[in-house]
Amino acid sequence: MKKILLTAAVVFLGMTTAQAQFGKLGGKKVEALTTAVSAFTVSDAEIQQSAREAVKWMDENNPVCELNSKQKDMREYAERLERIFGPYKNYDGLDLNYKVYYVTDINAFACADGSVRVFSSLMDIMTDDELLGIIGHEIGHVKLEHTKNAYKQILLTEAAAKYVGSTKGTVADLMNSDLGGMSQKLMGASFSRKQETDSDDYSYKFLVSNGKNPQALADGFQKFVDMEKEYGADKSLGAKMSSSHPDSEKRVKRVEDKIKKEAKK
Repeated sequence: MKKILLTAAVVFLGMTTAQAQFGKLGGKKVEALTTAVSAFTVSDAEIQQSAREAVKWMDENNPVCELNSKQKDMREYAERLERIFGPYKNYDGLDLNYKVYYVTDINAFACADGSVRVFSSLMDIMTDDELLGIIGHEIGHVKLEHTKNAYKQILLTEAAAKYVGSTKGTVADLMNSDLGGMSQKLMGASFSRKQETDSDDYSYKFLVSNGKNPQALADGFQKFVDMEKEYGADKSLGAKMSSSHPDSEKRVKRVEDKIKKEAKK
């Protein structure tokens, strides 16, 4: 039986509850806190290590579909992801690792260290090319360094709250103090509308460059639109998936307009 993902409330391509609370601090508050621990620095290597630690915690606390899974459907999910995404694990100079979580949540995410995690319930509603388009969007966040910059801000803000008035804290101390909680925050890193659009464009180019029809990206987004309409304000599986990410219909139109424009060239 599929389980509910062990983390904070997950929202597809959007903002988690933890991130929403984070945002309430406000820019000036965050800046003031960060200044209070100005000696706390975050290197790219530490960001990568933090992401690895967070993903390791997630992998250990959620059911992972493996190619050698004894359970047939779990094994089939792993085989399908390998078939769909395996050829692109080193795409665009990236070193990507990928797994399927056997959970009821509908989501996918990628981390600063190149870890890609896809949820089995998302795979249930997507065709192969639609799923590839969604993954392409997520790896766009990695390649364009959205995840790295978001993780850095999370680490700095958490450090400011924890080590205010002190210069003794390190990234390792921060992660070790509450690995599960930090994993929730890092996995739920939110992005600006421009960053989301840039990642959509990245996925579009990713599909085209690999001989796929970019309509798959629009079709994948359309399924989220349909689920939003079906579930309305109900905070059940479908609504929770995209409740914090607005303008799904506009994203579909933008991709389809781009297809039409490209076709005229």
